[in-house]
Amino acid sequence: MTAGGDAASPKTARNARPLLAAILVARVLRHDPVAAMTTLFFEDGELRAPLIDDPVGATVEVRIDASDVSIALSRPMDVSITNRMPGEIVEIEWLAPPYVRVTFSLGSTRMHSLVTGESVERLALVEGLRAWVMIKAVAISGQDLSRLRSPERRPWPSGRSSSRESR
Repeated sequence: MTAGGDAASPKTARNARPLLAAILVARVLRHDPVAAMTTLFFEDGELRAPLIDDPVGATVEVRIDASDVSIALSRPMDVSITNRMPGEIVEIEWLAPPYVRVTFSLGSTRMHSLVTGESVERLALVEGLRAWVMIKAVAISGQDLSRLRSPERRPWPSGRSSSRESR
């Protein structure tokens, strides 16, 4: 450290972790009461989450925080993380140090991962690189799921009939 204190001084304020998330629309595919897990189907794959109350077939919105998304360069096999999906890095955005947002394309879905610049450099992450997105099932909690309402059919005004009914 220099006499003026310009190197990493203890007085340097830490930057707050950015709040970044992906919102997925998914359908409840099945429940496994023995494992207390629910399988959710979304456009680019399946997610396992702790058991939810919504019935099979219900549509839910899933919020996945970027800080809960990890990256692996090779297919993760011997890990406890349940949700592992291949994707391609489509954007790397350097935020306030030490944070970097890495955005993946899983097909139609964009998924963000919040990592440090050190991880980006160590893994040599670049746009166009194929890698694996990993999300712990326990990171998808009930508070991250909200049931979506389907639109209701619009009733005919009382006293009116459709053109088919009048024939």
